[in-house]
Amino acid sequence: MPARGSVRRLLATTGLVAIVASLAAPASLPATAETQRPPPNAASPAPGDVQPPAEPQPPTEAQPTQPNSQLPPISVTAPEPQRRAGNTPSRRAERGVQKRKPQVARRETQPQPSVQTSGADSSSTINAGNSGPASQQVLSLGKTGTKLEDLPVSVQIVPREILNQQAVTVLRDALYNASGVNFGGQDSLGYFDHFLIRGLNAQVYSDGFSDGDQLGGVSHSLNGVKRIEVLEGPGSALFGSGPPGGTINMIHYSPSTDFHYGSSIQAGSFGTVNNSSFVTGPTNISGLYYRLDAYFAGAAGFRDLGYQDYELRPEFTWHVEDHTLSFSLDARHLNQTPDSYGLIYLNGSPITGVPIDAKYSTPFSFANQDFIRPTLTDSWNVSDFLTINNRFAYTHRSIDVMRNNDSTSATGTHIVGDSLVGRQLRSQDDSDAFYDYQFEPVWKFDTASIHHTLLTGFEYQHQIMDTNRRTADLPNITNIFAPTPPELSPNGLVFQCDAKHSCDQDHLVGSFYGLYATDQIDLTEKWKLRLGARQDWFNTELDPLITVPTSATNPAPSRFTSTAAPIIAGVPQVRDDQPVSWNVGTLYHLFPGISPYVGVSKSYLTNFNSENTQNGIGAPESALQYEAGIKFSLFNDKIILNTSAFNISRDNVATLISATDTIVFDSQLTNGVEASLDAKITDQWHLLANATAMNAVITSAPQAVTTIGNHPQGVPAYMANLWTTYRFSIAGIPGFQVGAGLNYRDRTFSDTTNVNLVPAYLIGNAMIGWESPSWRVALNIKNFTNERYFIAANGAGGLVGEGLGALLTIAYRQ
Repeated sequence: MPARGSVRRLLATTGLVAIVASLAAPASLPATAETQRPPPNAASPAPGDVQPPAEPQPPTEAQPTQPNSQLPPISVTAPEPQRRAGNTPSRRAERGVQKRKPQVARRETQPQPSVQTSGADSSSTINAGNSGPASQQVLSLGKTGTKLEDLPVSVQIVPREILNQQAVTVLRDALYNASGVNFGGQDSLGYFDHFLIRGLNAQVYSDGFSDGDQLGGVSHSLNGVKRIEVLEGPGSALFGSGPPGGTINMIHYSPSTDFHYGSSIQAGSFGTVNNSSFVTGPTNISGLYYRLDAYFAGAAGFRDLGYQDYELRPEFTWHVEDHTLSFSLDARHLNQTPDSYGLIYLNGSPITGVPIDAKYSTPFSFANQDFIRPTLTDSWNVSDFLTINNRFAYTHRSIDVMRNNDSTSATGTHIVGDSLVGRQLRSQDDSDAFYDYQFEPVWKFDTASIHHTLLTGFEYQHQIMDTNRRTADLPNITNIFAPTPPELSPNGLVFQCDAKHSCDQDHLVGSFYGLYATDQIDLTEKWKLRLGARQDWFNTELDPLITVPTSATNPAPSRFTSTAAPIIAGVPQVRDDQPVSWNVGTLYHLFPGISPYVGVSKSYLTNFNSENTQNGIGAPESALQYEAGIKFSLFNDKIILNTSAFNISRDNVATLISATDTIVFDSQLTNGVEASLDAKITDQWHLLANATAMNAVITSAPQAVTTIGNHPQGVPAYMANLWTTYRFSIAGIPGFQVGAGLNYRDRTFSDTTNVNLVPAYLIGNAMIGWESPSWRVALNIKNFTNERYFIAANGAGGLVGEGLGALLTIAYRQ
């Protein structure tokens, strides 16, 4: 992988932030203390993660800038442009709503309401609508600029302030703050993220662009992330092919009009060191602003599973007349250590009587990934009634992995007496190229007294994946109660390719076209209706480059598609599908602060991924969800309570059976209820809580009838999370804060046979800190009861959660 060295050198140089800061500083003088700092009582998020100043407002005149000038730039507000001839006042204009002005640094893909915010994010910007009370925030994923209180779906937003309080730096830890979400499911091997929402697979997006590969993705840091959005339930009517659990979207900060910079460092248990830095401000070109986020994380790791993460993310926004252009580049290099076996199952649960750092996985396992994604967007404010968004992203990911197999079977990895036999090591070298273009006009108009916000769109996605895997047999571990893996290097191992050794060399190509429309309708001031539909065309092709034989002496093919067609080198397999996804939902503001809603949605997911390539040319998975809930916003938005009940059915679900190491297709049904609470009890005391109860079962399994009535892999029946903070002063000095939280997960099973499981757990976390407008210092204690727990039930063993640890954060921003 020739690109890895250059990417690592690029990302390792976090000192580049300081260089850019020194070069950019002459463009304008730093803002005054009054303009660059939040009020004393406002939350002061960590440097590198939080944008303290206002984001760009549209320049109104071209202003030449003298590079050597020490004077600050002059801003002149131009008169509001006259309405175009032929346009008639809209119904909202008649109500006195001010005409929308062009805006800079637009992260969302549609016009947003201007909401006054507080603290570090106070500004009249496109992101301002996501810093106020939860019910007034605007979901970027919704694409219609609709406030959460008017959406007939279950949506949650996790703000940066909460992530800073919890010293969270990765996505999997951040999602404890959202109901119905858990880490785990199929192939959660410790070196990439895999999430379930309401017991179903979820897809991760970044600023509205998908990660691409459904399985075998990347681990996500929170470098430059402002907030996390969680849209629960099927989303194919907006996003096309996608898993039925829901959508997780990370929103990054946009560049600022003023020059600012910041940095934070964290150090703690298990050799953990994290550093994040940012610099942002104007350039010498009128209307052009920049932001650069740099991030490094490394640790020896709990259970000696070390990792390093190097990331760099520059972004530029440029306002030209009615256009806002944005370019960003997300570059990452990750070195991680897989832990496929974790603590192996013995008598149906992870082995006991061994140290928490006992390891059954190969000691020289590794997972190295390079990830590069440039994005280019243009938001064109054509008129009061029309905004046209053009968005393009290209994602390239390469992965070089050596890891153990993650299943147990009578003919594979299993326990004999006190020995672990049948162990294997897989060598894997994959690449993934993903193109995504979105064209989305957003219309605002009235029909009689009814107001519409109509999103229309066309999307084209093209994905190319190449896989290359071989597998070697490993020596036995002779004593599972004092494990010492005998292999010390790959030298001498023979990597094989046959029915008993995981193997493929495939070229996969997928082209996905979609036409879609979503109408957010204000039937009255109280009654809202949302309708969406999408016609997709899926074309997937599997081009096998080798025929995997049954054995060294039997050349008959051993791999078959989901339609039982043999996979033979040089014989492509092609499939075309034309699914129609849709959603219908309505919400009624019954009383002030009380809004019941109902909704139905249908989705489709192509079984196209790098982990089970033979399924990529099979029929897509489908899902149907019914949801009903009530949204409460009480005491001037100080108490936000959202409740919902859901019923989701899935068909043609590709499911791994660990006992036979095979993929079968089944149907599943999930019924559940959930609730989330965001309460500002006093000006000093804040509380977040969520809880989920659900029952997920297999309803049909023609290839594994004995699993009917069992539970899917990784789905807990109950989940609950709590986080609360209290601010106070000492000797008249404000800014002190304490916090504490609990996380609970019920037991989960390793596959649909329900033979092996990981037990339920309850862990506690705590923090104490102090913050001022420029400084923040905090000490976080993780798992303060030192609970032995497992965050995922893999096929061969439980993936172990971190033990008792501490993390000290020191942060500065200016």
